Amino acid sequence: MRIRIAECTVRYEGRLNAYLPSATRLVMVKADGCVAIHADGGAYKPLNWMNAPNTLTEDDHQWIVINPKGEKLIIDFGEIHFETALEMGEDPGLQKDGVELELQRLLAERPETFGERMELVRREFPTPIGPVDLLCRDGDGVSVAIEIKRRGEIDGVEQLTRYLDFLNRDTRLAPVRGIFAAQSIKPQAKLLCEDRGIVWVEVDYDDLKGTDSDVMKLF
Repeated sequence: MRIRIAECTVRYEGRLNAYLPSATRLVMVKADGCVAIHADGGAYKPLNWMNAPNTLTEDDHQWIVINPKGEKLIIDFGEIHFETALEMGEDPGLQKDGVELELQRLLAERPETFGERMELVRREFPTPIGPVDLLCRDGDGVSVAIEIKRRGEIDGVEQLTRYLDFLNRDTRLAPVRGIFAAQSIKPQAKLLCEDRGIVWVEVDYDDLKGTDSDVMKLF
């Protein structure tokens, strides 16, 4: 993790252009290459960001971040107040609560919830940044990564996006498409899914619990 607190302006050039005038901001560069710009307020959400994979070039006064789509984030620095870098190591990931774990189990037993002829490959399929909940294969043989939440919010879509970035680098799996599943999904998360080509599905926990599964059990 690299952190810089500095006076800066920020320009985004892509599908829509955006500009942040000069102010003191926190700029973070994570180990996976994600770059995020934060103000001293506004909760957890950055003012602007660029997800990995991307390319960061820099000199003393300017950073330029470019992703494979050609979108560009240009950060021009003035006075630098603080800077540090720290190796944080591997994170174990967010531990799911009981409902999410049960949803994952139920949906793993019923992959047809996401489409006819959908088959489970593995639960908790590993990626370099953590496991995706379900890896499946659809009727056409295409790999499908499924992330499951109790409440579907933007953070969950971002998480699935990062998993897809890594899974699609594996030639044995690619192309991998994504499905974001939750009991309820916020409108902003649905919009982000649609923008990124991810399918969203709202599932009914009570209906799933009340449906017998074809999976063999001991009792």
